[in-house]
Amino acid sequence: MEYIHWNPDLEIFSFLGFSIRWYGLLWAFGLLGTAAVVSKINRNSPTKLKVEQLFYYCLFGILIGARLGHCIFYSADYFFSSWTHFIEIFLPIRIYPDGSLKYIGYAGLASHGGVIGLAVALWIFCKQFSVKLLFVLDTVAYAAPFCAMMIRLGNLMNSEIIGCPTTVPWAFIFDSVDSQPRHPAQLYEAMFYGLVFIVGVLLYKKNTFFSKSFGTGFYFGYCITTIFTFRFFIEFLKEVQEDFERTMILDMGQLLSIPIILVGLYFLFISLYKKKKNCSMAYN
Repeated sequence: MEYIHWNPDLEIFSFLGFSIRWYGLLWAFGLLGTAAVVSKINRNSPTKLKVEQLFYYCLFGILIGARLGHCIFYSADYFFSSWTHFIEIFLPIRIYPDGSLKYIGYAGLASHGGVIGLAVALWIFCKQFSVKLLFVLDTVAYAAPFCAMMIRLGNLMNSEIIGCPTTVPWAFIFDSVDSQPRHPAQLYEAMFYGLVFIVGVLLYKKNTFFSKSFGTGFYFGYCITTIFTFRFFIEFLKEVQEDFERTMILDMGQLLSIPIILVGLYFLFISLYKKKKNCSMAYN
């Protein structure tokens, strides 16, 4: 059977010694696209946000949270084993025993940590600019699945977060990894996150029960519940990321997804309860 051989060039081009890679470009597209969606929402909303400042809060919240999440949840035995390794959490370098340094970038980002970092950053933003937290959470969550989709496409270009071996006709052979046909788990996630984004847009645009739910926590609950429920189940089709996960019934990604799903369901419940209560009061 013919499978898809996947071995794209990681670098798009190099300019003055600076490498432009697909992963970084897709990250940038995801963040800028998300910012554009938030700006459009902001123009049509009676509550005006400082979008430029919000963008930077989100950017640093996601990157810091994702980095710390990877180092704490997946590689704590390495990063907390010595002071030199601990320094590598914050600097994009590898420090070798002989004292030599090598620039490696921030290799290792965890989506669960990114969500936690984003939530903290948004809480600080709301305190700083005196805006309602639920409104900001809904606004960012409405656009966030687009960014999640682009990040997973970046993972696909990097041939990382690969799936388990399979014989399905659409299997990918990641040539830089091995010669086994595998589930393109990154593509599954990217497609689903794109669908979550489209459904969210339709709910917002259509004159439905959910169309005017900004500020109730509905879109925040919808976003993290759908994304991390899918993330929980897609992990069964992925290779484990760290060796310690091989002996676990549920891997680290699944264990971290459970509390986020519960938080999402809570926000869905309170938003729908408030909506129903307001509708009943209006009817009476």
